[in-house]
Amino acid sequence: MNVLRIGNFSGFYGDRASALREMLTGGELDVLTGDYLAELTMLILARDRLKDPGAGYARTFLRQLEDCLGLAHERGVKIVTNAGGLNPAGLAHAVRESAARLGIPVRVAHVEGDDLTSELPRVLGSARDAGTPVGTLAAHAYLGGFGIAECLRAGADVVVTGRVTDAALVTGPAAAHFGWGPGEYDRLAGAVVAGHVLECGTQATGGNYAFFGEGDVRRPGFPLAEIRADGSSVVTKHPGTGGLVDIGTVTAQLLYETGGGRYAGPDVTARLDTVRLSQDGPDRVRIEGVRGEAPPPTLKVGLNRLGGFRGEVVFVLTGLDIEAKAALVREQMADALAKSSPDEVRWELVRSDRGDADTEETASALLRLVVRDADERLVGRALGGAAVELALASYPGFHVLAPPGKGSPYGVFEDVYVPHGAVEHRAVLHDGRREPVPPPPEVRPLDAVPEPALPEPYPPGPTRRAPLGLVAGARSGDKGGNANVGVWARSDDGWRWLAHELTVERFRRLIPESRDLPVIRHLLPNLRAVNFVVEGILGAGVAAQARFDPQAKALGEWLRSRHLDIPEALL
Repeated sequence: MNVLRIGNFSGFYGDRASALREMLTGGELDVLTGDYLAELTMLILARDRLKDPGAGYARTFLRQLEDCLGLAHERGVKIVTNAGGLNPAGLAHAVRESAARLGIPVRVAHVEGDDLTSELPRVLGSARDAGTPVGTLAAHAYLGGFGIAECLRAGADVVVTGRVTDAALVTGPAAAHFGWGPGEYDRLAGAVVAGHVLECGTQATGGNYAFFGEGDVRRPGFPLAEIRADGSSVVTKHPGTGGLVDIGTVTAQLLYETGGGRYAGPDVTARLDTVRLSQDGPDRVRIEGVRGEAPPPTLKVGLNRLGGFRGEVVFVLTGLDIEAKAALVREQMADALAKSSPDEVRWELVRSDRGDADTEETASALLRLVVRDADERLVGRALGGAAVELALASYPGFHVLAPPGKGSPYGVFEDVYVPHGAVEHRAVLHDGRREPVPPPPEVRPLDAVPEPALPEPYPPGPTRRAPLGLVAGARSGDKGGNANVGVWARSDDGWRWLAHELTVERFRRLIPESRDLPVIRHLLPNLRAVNFVVEGILGAGVAAQARFDPQAKALGEWLRSRHLDIPEALL
């Protein structure tokens, strides 16, 4: 077979439950992948495992599979998923039990070696003198796709993994099918790019898309990639499903949670600056030209730990004198906060009110108080009691969105890096054999790609003050405490203007939160895109909830709403 059809049925833990059946019945497929893991998900699963040592995997996958395992077996579709989370062996065992109960002859394998939670002092060595950070619940290396490939080559029908890179769910099956070896970097890089497009499910088929009004995205279908032996691919979806696949939707997903021209992974570093996209027909986008390089000398390890406890009170301020009412509450709460002295106190006034409003809700603003501390008592009862005591003694119309409760634990994400050889990557085959997966044959330091030349500037002419989003799309996301915002132009002329106009200085003016933070801009001319990485804007990561939008999901849409002087010819 010269084409391998790989589909996706899950982009996160909690995605559409019916997607597995929809993909199996909607058209031809060879492999189905399910991505369940994110930084926050690993923390959630770690807390599950604290309560039950047999837990730690995505239980929803097991329910989906029980409903569709017979159908997948009949159609010869292999299933590869990272739903194993912190306990891939446990999920593999549960799948075998389910298959036996249903009477379906299914060969199940799993991949392990990513869990370094008890091994951190050994594998980090002198890289971290302090050893395992206090409160660490999970520490997992991001493995590549060759463990998956080993399981499939040995005949597995279902492969369960723990923490692998999202793209590994695609590179593994492709390497197994086409017989790729570890040094075939261009082919592997092509599969990495296809995997990155597929990994977030319907984000590639019109979901969360800047120009969502151009297609029927009420229920977008899930994506699939037709991968060829040279690593090129066509991204598409099953006929008759909702959504759309065009250069814009694929570009948006390519920019999601990325940085510069080099996209590093454990098997290969893919050169995003070499990606070429072309429309290959309705709902078909061809990806080709991807170049690959040897992977970096280290593997990323994600650490999830408890950071402490968080408390929140949201005061509702209605009608007139909003600023004065907010000032009064802050002054009244100051004594109580001084007595309890939490480590962190943050106030935020959200002016959602408008004058002469015809509903009470639209006449109201929200004043959020968030406190954090290692001691739950300082952010729970102490905070709530002080707020409740103001009920009859503060501003007119005093009330809060919800009664203050106990402090809730919050997580902190951190990444560290270890040599490939420090991790024992293993494929546990369906017959019980355990095959070691060797580290890559060569590595290469992850240097920055030389800055490409700017295009010729767009000629001067009449301009109009208008939102950036009228001429550019954007997608944003999180990587630990950093956020990225990828912005792309829809035409060559738009690119000539965007590349010169949207500088780091301009970005900082449009996004005031970034003014005191490191901001790095990367040019990707083949995609007509600029990609900004804002370091530290998300604090200690999504689980710490450092800002209103803790995963920066809407940061790009905020940027698109900001006004610039745009050439009238582009509008």
